Amino acid sequence: MSEEKKPSTVSQLLAFAGERRGLTIAGCALSALAMAVNMLPYVCIWLVIRDLVSVAPNCQQATDIARYGWWAFGSAVAGIVVYFGALMCTHLAAFRTATNIRKQCMAHLAKAPLGYFDTHASGLLRRRVDGAAAQTETLLAHNLADIAGSLAMFVTLLIMLFVFDWRMGASCMIAVFVSFGALFAMMGGKNAGLMAEYYDALDHASKAGTEYVRGIPVVKVFQQTVSSFRAFKEAIDAYSEKASHYQGVVCKTPQAVNLTVTEGAFMFLVPVALLIAPQALADGDFAGFVTNFAFYAVFSAVLSTALARVMFAAGGLTKADDALRRINEVLDAPTLPVTDSPQVPEDNSVVFDEVSFSYEGADRPALDGVSFAVAPGQTVALVGPSGGGKTTAASLIPRFWDVDSGAVRVGGVDVRDMDPHVLMDRVAFVFQNTRLFSTTILENVRAARPDATREQVLAALHDAQCDDILAKLPEGIDTMIGSQGTFLSGGEQQRIALARAILKDAPIVVLDEATAFADPENEALIQKAFARLLEGRTTIMIAHRLSTVVNADRIVVLDRGRVTEEGTHQQLVAADGLYARMWVDYQQAAQWKIQKEVA
Repeated sequence: MSEEKKPSTVSQLLAFAGERRGLTIAGCALSALAMAVNMLPYVCIWLVIRDLVSVAPNCQQATDIARYGWWAFGSAVAGIVVYFGALMCTHLAAFRTATNIRKQCMAHLAKAPLGYFDTHASGLLRRRVDGAAAQTETLLAHNLADIAGSLAMFVTLLIMLFVFDWRMGASCMIAVFVSFGALFAMMGGKNAGLMAEYYDALDHASKAGTEYVRGIPVVKVFQQTVSSFRAFKEAIDAYSEKASHYQGVVCKTPQAVNLTVTEGAFMFLVPVALLIAPQALADGDFAGFVTNFAFYAVFSAVLSTALARVMFAAGGLTKADDALRRINEVLDAPTLPVTDSPQVPEDNSVVFDEVSFSYEGADRPALDGVSFAVAPGQTVALVGPSGGGKTTAASLIPRFWDVDSGAVRVGGVDVRDMDPHVLMDRVAFVFQNTRLFSTTILENVRAARPDATREQVLAALHDAQCDDILAKLPEGIDTMIGSQGTFLSGGEQQRIALARAILKDAPIVVLDEATAFADPENEALIQKAFARLLEGRTTIMIAHRLSTVVNADRIVVLDRGRVTEEGTHQQLVAADGLYARMWVDYQQAAQWKIQKEVA
């Protein structure tokens, strides 16, 4: 069975245009008509030259010259008006297409597992969604119309080149063939994939640039330069190498040849004219020869414009093809399957049943046969060395990823058999990397429950020990925070995030290093907020500070993706295993202090 033929770039983009697809087709038709109409002034030029030569030197006898001039002027104006209408149609369609691409990409990403955004940088996704969609606008708004116009122009050119004197017309076509050869040398054959490599390098530079901007404080603290940020420098070097190679090596000679022959097409006309002039003189048709030569001398200048349009349109197609490839990468992102028969959990218990999970490209599983249970209202802490799988385990509860094998159950129901909205309503998160929006504190907290009243938000902030934050801010709960307003410390941001979780009032709470960036004062307040947040709720707590988990109902120790120990703090210390060693190390670290050596 033959493989299904892949739709062309244009057909795929027109599918995004929806109901405005017809505008694109109409715009292309109008552009073709405009280019054909724009050829009429050159016919008028030929008629003027013919009449002048036929009555020379008595030029005043050429009485139709003014009429030809008005015809030329009218056709030029008509061509401009028709082309304007063409661009109006294609631009309206292009803007709608780009909008639809952005909407479809965002709608698709909304269905992707949340873990997908941990492995795909925001700068890269933004460039793929926004930048690639913008690139398609050039193709649909200009290039397609120009392609249609160029085809119409070439058909008209071929007719006009050969209708008056085929020999002079053929000499002008030499420039066309040489130009097409130069274009193929730049964009065809082995160089066809260079544009995709160029845009891939640009994507990597955009991604690395975003990471570098976020890491500027660290770079400045250690008095480093951009060169020290290896990933960013390597991305810039790779992009520079691709751009320099394509423009300075691949395109340099072909483009020089292309510009030379198209701008100097007249040089191919002169030798032919010298060869046929004696015959024209002998035949007594020297006036016709002069008329045709003058026409082709003027008309040869049109070739450079026509061929420039072709090159511009070909470049647009290449760019659009690459843009569509990157758009499809977003639309091919995995989505979480949604069950057709969702089940309702019986309670708020959480159970891991022989769960295994591996990240794409990893050399070993992040979790390997992990099993433990959290009863309703119970607090279970996940501890262990870095890379042991604690955060991965917690992220599987709300389906940031789906398990490779085994099952994660909430209330006795596999999370894959639950309605995603029901699952997310049951789980609240507080991560170590808190994300606050550039808006008011009120709207930041209300993000957990958009229908919450102002009083409910204030109550959540009070329970999260945020009263001191509101008291010092100029507009209290209505203070803008972020890039356009007031900046909060890490611990203060964490308390705002806790208020958000409290307002959500979910029966299951996941805490991932929630006190990681808090100073002692903020940590004390966060612990008080925890008491309110965790009251009566099923809690999974991840912590490196073992002092925060000593009172947990049960502690699960994860090491290299496996459960190595499980029990209460006292039981695990008495067992003298990994947890006991971690506890000793933690106590020694907590008691460490700077001592001045006495001479």
